[in-house]
Amino acid sequence: MRSFHFPGRSPVYSRRAMCACSHPAASLAAIDILKRGGNAVDATIAAAAVLAVVEPQMTGIGGDCFALIAKPGQAPIALNASGRAPAAADSAWYQRQGITTVERTTPHAVTVPGAIDGWARLLADHGTLGFDTVLSRAIELAEEGLAVAPRVAFDWSRNVAHLSIHEGARRHLLLDGKAPQVGQVVRFPALAGTLRAIAEQGRDAFYTGERAAEMVATLKALGGLHTMDDFASQSASYVTPIAVPYGGAEIYELPPNNQGIVALVMLNVLSRLGRLSDKAMSAERYHVLMEVARLAYAMRDTFVADPAVSEVPVAHMLTAGVADEIVRRIDRDRRTPDLGPVPRPSGSDTVYLTVVDADGMAVSFINSLFSAFGSGIVTEKGGITLHNRGQGFVLDPAHPNCIAPRKRPMHTLVPAMAMKDGQPLMSFGVMGAAFQPMGHVYVVTNMFDYGMDPQEALDLPRIFFENGRLSLEESVPADVAATLERMGHTIEWRDEPWGGGQIVYFDRQNGGLVGASDPRKDGHALGY
Repeated sequence: MRSFHFPGRSPVYSRRAMCACSHPAASLAAIDILKRGGNAVDATIAAAAVLAVVEPQMTGIGGDCFALIAKPGQAPIALNASGRAPAAADSAWYQRQGITTVERTTPHAVTVPGAIDGWARLLADHGTLGFDTVLSRAIELAEEGLAVAPRVAFDWSRNVAHLSIHEGARRHLLLDGKAPQVGQVVRFPALAGTLRAIAEQGRDAFYTGERAAEMVATLKALGGLHTMDDFASQSASYVTPIAVPYGGAEIYELPPNNQGIVALVMLNVLSRLGRLSDKAMSAERYHVLMEVARLAYAMRDTFVADPAVSEVPVAHMLTAGVADEIVRRIDRDRRTPDLGPVPRPSGSDTVYLTVVDADGMAVSFINSLFSAFGSGIVTEKGGITLHNRGQGFVLDPAHPNCIAPRKRPMHTLVPAMAMKDGQPLMSFGVMGAAFQPMGHVYVVTNMFDYGMDPQEALDLPRIFFENGRLSLEESVPADVAATLERMGHTIEWRDEPWGGGQIVYFDRQNGGLVGASDPRKDGHALGY
């Protein structure tokens, strides 16, 4: 339990249902749907739609989504609603054009958005309400206006140059060439019209007809390869989740093309190392976490791709042998400059939310544009911000994650679920692009190894690596930073925090729910 002498958040307790989101308007929308008789899936889509309006830098209908669903007495199921490259996206074409990398603001970074198809699939298969009901609050906010929240304004202000490149973004996402200020009321009438069309006509309002035609025309005008058939053919798919044991529970993630396997590789290793330090916030613990992460992420970059097109050695990555090999390479006292090649098989900026309803169904859900405001390409009539998920591809024909026709890129969106004794224990996720698996490991180990409650597990200062350095949040104690430097790490202080996160935990002892929402964002948990 936190000390009430200091600023902080308490976890939220409720008896029947709970939602945790990164923006209050989304939490309110979810609770409203639940109280009107909708279930956790209905509430999830309602919240996701609101977030697409109130956090336009993080998410939108022009992005992708993933979901894990746990129904009482059933094993978790997973939906992959990531989009695909155009049918004409052959690596040889890019070579002929002299394109060696997928640049963020180009049409080549735009795969067909999968979110709306994923929402439709979830509602049809597991929901009780239609688009007309679950999109109503998002439409209202887009039409009547919303007051810009502090973290949203902070992110918006940092992306003015990005939003100034394409006419659609300048028109819909800047006010006289500037980002809106905290508390300023903004409206998105074009996006409201698109959401209203989806509410009335379903997924086809997005993937066929005038809005699809405008997306295709916008991308083609910039040199893209997209066609109407690419959009009409987009389809979400159910996949079998993958899991490893940790702390007496089973931790579930989505399989590749999703990067959730990185968290499982790390947890496999950490289960062998035991508790890394007596103190959760110690240099010794952060050091080992970073060393394990370096190899786990190297395996991601080597192997993770679309398994429908490339062979991905999932079973190998989760074997005891791989975990043991990583353990042997870790020096618990000092950074190892070269951890060696990844173990190979023989022969071979985002929103997260979670909802639990009164019947005990849990939904772990994530929806994103990838980078802030995605590609920065926005349709002028429909107000649809298109993501830059195609940057998850590489253009090396020898790499398993090379772009190819109708292929899905390596994807960073990772919802998670912990199960115990066949029942949901915790629905959780942490935002932040590549950081997300690391965030999952922080949450799981904070709670299972150090006994933190869900809010404490999210609050703890975070460290991650990028560009060969450890990037520290400003809340990391100075003595921890100094010790990490003595252990051989090059450190830098990060000017923005690592991600955000939400948790709903099942309090089986008391028969209730415990919610937590990351203070790095504007949101909160709500329950009743």
